[in-house]
Amino acid sequence: MIIATAGHVDHGKTTLLQALTGVNADRLPEEKKRGMTIDLGYAYWPQPDGRVIGFIDVPGHEKFLTNMLAGVGGIDHALLVVACDDGVMPQTREHLAILQLTGKPAVTVALTKADRVSETRIEEVREDVKAMLSEAGWQEAKIFVTAATAGTGIAELREHLQQIPERAHPRQHRFRLAIDRAFTVKGAGLVVTGTALSGEVKVGDTLWLTGADKPMRVRGLHAQNQPMDAAFAGQRIALNVSGDAEKADISRGDWLLAEKPLLPVERVIVELQVHAPLQQWQPLHIHHAASHVTGRVSLLEDDLAELVLDVPLWLAENDRLVLRDIAARTTLAGARTLLLHAPRRGKRQPAYLAWLHQLKQAQDDRQKLDALLQRGTVSLSAFAWARQLASGGLAALLAKPGSMQAGDNLLSIDIAARWQQKLLDTLARYHQQHDDQPGPGRDRLRRMALPGEDEPLVLALIEKMRHEGALVSRQGWLHLPDNAPGFSAQQQVLWEKIDGLFGDEPWWVRDLAAAIKQDEQSVRQLLRFAAQLGLVTAILKDRYYRNDRIQAFAGLIRELDQTRGAASAADFRDRLGIGRKLAVQILEYFDRTGFTRRRGNEHLLRDKALFGQESP
Repeated sequence: MIIATAGHVDHGKTTLLQALTGVNADRLPEEKKRGMTIDLGYAYWPQPDGRVIGFIDVPGHEKFLTNMLAGVGGIDHALLVVACDDGVMPQTREHLAILQLTGKPAVTVALTKADRVSETRIEEVREDVKAMLSEAGWQEAKIFVTAATAGTGIAELREHLQQIPERAHPRQHRFRLAIDRAFTVKGAGLVVTGTALSGEVKVGDTLWLTGADKPMRVRGLHAQNQPMDAAFAGQRIALNVSGDAEKADISRGDWLLAEKPLLPVERVIVELQVHAPLQQWQPLHIHHAASHVTGRVSLLEDDLAELVLDVPLWLAENDRLVLRDIAARTTLAGARTLLLHAPRRGKRQPAYLAWLHQLKQAQDDRQKLDALLQRGTVSLSAFAWARQLASGGLAALLAKPGSMQAGDNLLSIDIAARWQQKLLDTLARYHQQHDDQPGPGRDRLRRMALPGEDEPLVLALIEKMRHEGALVSRQGWLHLPDNAPGFSAQQQVLWEKIDGLFGDEPWWVRDLAAAIKQDEQSVRQLLRFAAQLGLVTAILKDRYYRNDRIQAFAGLIRELDQTRGAASAADFRDRLGIGRKLAVQILEYFDRTGFTRRRGNEHLLRDKALFGQESP
């Protein structure tokens, strides 16, 4: 469990922690010299049951508020410290506001320096603190009166802190650690520390370091200041890592991630929790985990806004941000991320705003996915990154009915039904306008009906419709079930003349035209249409076999594959009693279709499924 201190400068946070844990959390020489915490300090308190309670001691001075903000992400509890002599001060209120805007952890209050004031003053401060907490939304916070140097109230505060339950952390999600320190240890090498926001890490894992944009291997780790083989969300973790990066490559605000991330975020839609009024396009300081950048806010509607960042951040959905004025004097608002990579246009359209409000209401991954699917296709890799889903969590979501998947994309059943109707309507119009054609191919139908949609998804939908019988495929040409292609009356008369001449041998177009005394171009067009109907096949331009002969040739190739491992022109010549030139033409046709591939004088079977079942 992690507890962060909060409170005004010189109210005794570090002294109180030392009384509780025996550890002085001030680690910098300047801090010890000035008696004031400047950067984050850490103290660990082992418990009899084996747990270790970790404390993050944050600076109270306004000048070092950025460091304080780097320490409150992912904490379980906050210890608000108020000195009885000073009472509630500006940084007391600001720290409480920051806690309120970063997830509102449970709070315990320690009234310090009680030995310096009267009982009346202690009660005055207690009432002021109660009023402040009640106004900020903490109704049940426990308040302890302490004097660290005298030991007053320390035992009672210790007992209370030991009984605090840990907050639930998303361990089933990807590991994500916000780095707040990096240093080298003699004999071990590079060490980075931070609080894990989600997931679990083990010794031997490979993590992605964002600042260096390189993978790093975990050689060893400490969790809550104890050597461990594994650590998880909600713990202070120190990772000894190795890879092609050094301390100089790492800055506070970098991340160690379970997987290489997608693009960082420049524009994000957020839900605001406003503490002080915001102006349209107001410049801001934006704090996220251990990161700190500047940017601007674009107010949309109610509590919805867009943040435009001057420096991109590695954000995930539901992350908490703190917004401060550009002079870095006032905390203005908190923000919860709703939609990464906001569009540049159309955000104020009523339908889009209504959809954003729906996203805001989504309580879990399933509800968020359903809301996203209402707008069209969803990239699974982008969704998994945004929600920080591990592979198991994503697979569990996809196992539930309500969508169809093709490659990296997902489509809702409702939108799939609309797409399906559009495909059917387009195909019906095609039949009306081209009654002499068997139908378009799959890709042509996609381009005609749904040109702007995701190609793999549309092709997957067409295949699904084919399997369900909504579409029929003949030789790769699609048609409606009640619109089976066929010859016109005039074509049928001509085909009957040609069909009677076809035997086991191939025909050239010119020879057929001469045999039936017809125009060569008319015969050529008819044979092309007959090929689309699956009656004949051109083994090369203008030379046709009956389709049953092509099937027989395919069977011969399979037989030769089993007995000799390959087919050759000599095999075809000898088995069929044909000339070598024709044997070569037949085998080259099968090479072009992908049924075989040539290796020297041999033709190796590549796809046994072809020429043995209906082509998709």
